Amino acid sequence: MTPVAIDLNADLGEGFGRWRLTEDEQLLSVVTSANVACGFHAGDPATMRRVCAWAAERGVRIGAQVSYRDLAGFGRRSMDVPPDELAAEVAYQIGALQVFARAAGAEVAYVKPHGALYNRIVHDDEQAEAVVQGVRLAGGRLPVLGLPGSRAHAAAGRAGLPVVTEAFGDRAYTARGTLVPRGEDGAVITDPAAVVERSVRLATSGTVDSLDGRPVAVRARSLCLHGDTRGAVELARRVREALEAAGVRVEAFV
Repeated sequence: MTPVAIDLNADLGEGFGRWRLTEDEQLLSVVTSANVACGFHAGDPATMRRVCAWAAERGVRIGAQVSYRDLAGFGRRSMDVPPDELAAEVAYQIGALQVFARAAGAEVAYVKPHGALYNRIVHDDEQAEAVVQGVRLAGGRLPVLGLPGSRAHAAAGRAGLPVVTEAFGDRAYTARGTLVPRGEDGAVITDPAAVVERSVRLATSGTVDSLDGRPVAVRARSLCLHGDTRGAVELARRVREALEAAGVRVEAFV
């Protein structure tokens, strides 16, 4: 049997100015793909440049983590942005990161929306189309990372863009296979042992228990490890070690 392969991605560069949230350098020794904040929900030019350089040194793939323009709300507030404006803002964020990726001898390899935008384009066709148009405007055929079955993936497929399915070991799922909103009880899994167990199960069987206890199919090529959780580096190491012990091949999807 061919070994299962999974990519480990983390949201990095989520600071601004003197404020830093994620342990970028340490996490880049564990993950295979880095979702780099592009300045709209977090991140600034110096941070973007630094994270791209570290990622390139370690052979970690660089992804543009695009979001609504919402520094104050960390990109977790849904916004009704006109489609043409949203497409332009997505392209702008990708282009900004591409400058620093190329300066480091690498390229932006994929796009992953963040926070409220990520969840909105699971079900909103108009916003999903706008994000895809922004990716196309930025040039190339960048893969779009997101939830299986999302409207964003449907739009990307119609536009001829590759799609990559993603799962979360530390987030609760509904019975429909979507993420439980962060404002609800139990939305974030905080027990490290549970996160490790769920991550291995997602990678090996493509299933996870929903918040109400029912098994849900979530077949994904990439597994997200949130960089802003307490003890994120040690948890990421534990997840990777458990995956490899279970015979899972940990490697980037591009």
